[in-house]
Amino acid sequence: MATQAKIGIIGGSGLYQMEALTSLHEVRVNTPFGEPSDAILVGLLDGLPVAFLPRHGRGHRVSPSDMPNRANIYALKSLGVERIISVSAVGSLKEELRPLDMVVPDQLIDRTNGRASTFFQGGVAVHVAFADPFCPTLSQLLFQASQEVMEGRAHEGGTYIVIEGPAFSTKAESALYRSWGASIIGMTALPEAKLAREAEVCYSILASVTDYDCWHPEHAFVSVDMVIENLKQNIESAQAVLRRVLPRITQDRRCQCASALKNAIVTAPAHIGQTAQHDLGILIQKYLN
Repeated sequence: MATQAKIGIIGGSGLYQMEALTSLHEVRVNTPFGEPSDAILVGLLDGLPVAFLPRHGRGHRVSPSDMPNRANIYALKSLGVERIISVSAVGSLKEELRPLDMVVPDQLIDRTNGRASTFFQGGVAVHVAFADPFCPTLSQLLFQASQEVMEGRAHEGGTYIVIEGPAFSTKAESALYRSWGASIIGMTALPEAKLAREAEVCYSILASVTDYDCWHPEHAFVSVDMVIENLKQNIESAQAVLRRVLPRITQDRRCQCASALKNAIVTAPAHIGQTAQHDLGILIQKYLN
C-alpha cells in the first residue's frame, strides 16, 4: 500500500477519523521531535491520496498545551505532504459568526506560552516570513468549497487568536480580544502554522464555530457539552467541504510557501553540524548543496 501523500488533513476536536477514506494504511513515524499525536492514516479520499492525522489522538487524549506539534508536522512532511488542511473547532468573537458557521481565517494572533514553535534550534538560525500565516491559494480554494457546502454560513478572512488553554477565556479576556478586532478564538493553530511554514508546507484552516466564547450576553457560558454537540453537527459539513476541495488542488505550487526557507537560513552551511543536518535534512538539505 502507498505510504505517501501530497495532501495532509489534521483533524481537530470531533474529527478523529474520516469514514470516506479507503485503502487505509496506518503509518507510525519516528521523528527527531518524538512521536506524533497518533498514527497517520494514509488512504484514498475519492481516489486521491491523503494523509490524515487526528490532532488530539483518537479518543482525544492530547491537550493543546501537550501537543507534539513539531512531530506532527515533521511526520506529515516525511510522508511527502505539501499541503495541510487543518480542521479546527473555534469560538466566535463576532455576532455575525454564528455557531455552526465555517470560517477560513487569514490572520493569527499568538497568545500561547511555552510551546516549541520552531524546528531550528541548537546552532541553526532561521527566520521565515510569516506576515501572511496561511497559504492564500489553498485558503481561497477552501473558502470556495465552504461556500458551496454551507450556503451562506461560510466566511472568508478574519483573525484567529490562539490562547494557551486548556481553560476557556475569562469575560475580560474575551472583551479584550474583541477590542483587538479578532474574529475567532481557539487553542491549536499555533505553533502548527509556523511549523508548516518552516517545513515549506502550504497550510490553511477550516474553522468550525461551536460557540460565542463567553462575551455574548445571551450565550455567556461555554461548556464542553455545548461545544461537543455543535461539533457533531459540523463534522459532516467539514468532511463535505474536504471532499469538494481536494480535487481542485493542483500539483503545481506557485505560492511562496513552497520556498519559505530559500532566504531564511541565516547560519552558514559550513557551521551546521552533522546532527542538525541529519535531523533537519528533509527541511534544509536542498539549500545546503
